[in-house]
Amino acid sequence: MITDQKITILLAEDHAIVRQGLCGLLKMDGHFHIVGEARTGREAVELARTLRPDVILMDIAMPVLNGLEATRQILAANPTARVVILSAHSDDVYVERMTEAGVAGFIEKQTSAEILTKGIREVALGRTFFSPSIAKRLRDSQARPRDREGRPKAHGNRLTSRETEVLQLVAEGSANKQVAAALGISIKTVEKHRQHLMDKLNIHETAGLTRYAIANGIIESSVQLTII
Repeated sequence: MITDQKITILLAEDHAIVRQGLCGLLKMDGHFHIVGEARTGREAVELARTLRPDVILMDIAMPVLNGLEATRQILAANPTARVVILSAHSDDVYVERMTEAGVAGFIEKQTSAEILTKGIREVALGRTFFSPSIAKRLRDSQARPRDREGRPKAHGNRLTSRETEVLQLVAEGSANKQVAAALGISIKTVEKHRQHLMDKLNIHETAGLTRYAIANGIIESSVQLTII
């Protein structure tokens, strides 16, 4: 429970200039303490485990491991962690996947500093917080058709968490051997995951997987310029 103490924050953002700007903004407010900065989703998972911050401010598009998968792993290890997405990507599919993953908030980068700091405070107090435009869309989505479990019917194919990790690394240009080393699994297992995700997506070439990863916010287009 948060009292008069400063709210501790782990900042997960791959762009240094954005991290610096957010750190300056939050420090200037006087109610927050940045306890760690992560440049990749993988770093965020490790720092969340060791630092146990009150709030994790998470970008979506990050190298090595994107914000969605990082959030899933953080909440799997610590279901009480409070993750707030701060992203320029706020299409319905992103919001839907993040809320399903269990985030406590979703704030657009285009929003104001006042909304950002208010959102962090609300989440630190155990509540949820979404940017006003996202909150409206979530309310509207209640009218959408739902599956047997009461969730809005999904857009497109659903990949498993591991398949998404493999997809990101492949789309970032990693060979199967490098993917295996990064994930601590065998090359044969990587090949199996790769085949499954290709079958699900009906995409059978690396360039196509890359385009899919970019279109779905799994990687940023700038990451992939060298291999397209």
